[in-house]
Amino acid sequence: MRIHKEGHQMLIILGVVLSSLNVGVFFATDSTNLIFGISLSLSLIIFLLVLQFFRHPKVHITATPYEVLAPAEGKVVVIEETEETEYFNDRRIQISIFMSPINVHVNRNPIAGVVKYVKYHAGKYLVAWHPKSSTENERTTIVVRNEEGVEILMRQIAGALARRIKWYVAEQDSVQQGKEFGFIKFGSRVDVFLPIGTDIKVAIGDRTQGGKTVLAELKS
Repeated sequence: MRIHKEGHQMLIILGVVLSSLNVGVFFATDSTNLIFGISLSLSLIIFLLVLQFFRHPKVHITATPYEVLAPAEGKVVVIEETEETEYFNDRRIQISIFMSPINVHVNRNPIAGVVKYVKYHAGKYLVAWHPKSSTENERTTIVVRNEEGVEILMRQIAGALARRIKWYVAEQDSVQQGKEFGFIKFGSRVDVFLPIGTDIKVAIGDRTQGGKTVLAELKS
């Protein structure tokens, strides 16, 4: 299992802290003491939970020019027509994917194209499913334009637990469909804003796989 680069430092620190804790418990009690056994078991569970959060599975991408792939693994919690006021300033179809702590937190490009806009916003840490989290929470907005001139907006949104948003693209970068553009630590959500009239292929409650699930099909 590959571990994402965002987890390397945290896992080392966590391993040192837990090891030190258990060494202290060992010498303070006894290697056969129930307290030491409980401490060791809990430490192992905690480490494995954090380890699985930073897993980075390989994904086979089948690139298609008209399909919009899911940018994240999680659950579809919003599909609605709404006013997008940061970049487009018009009506768009919003699809929101909620990522729980057990999901893979790699964020992937829904389409191939050129990055036209990147902006980070400091903000609040409302729960990710809160209606105002898309406009008031800490977030990063990224817009990609494909060869046909169609623009897709992705918004990484921090939640109550997720307080570290990472993005690896800049304006004018060329990006490939399904390739990684960012990472959000410890649960949150990603919004995708599509042109009105886009053929939506998912429903509320559907589970998605980043870079594999087809969210929608753009008009040719």
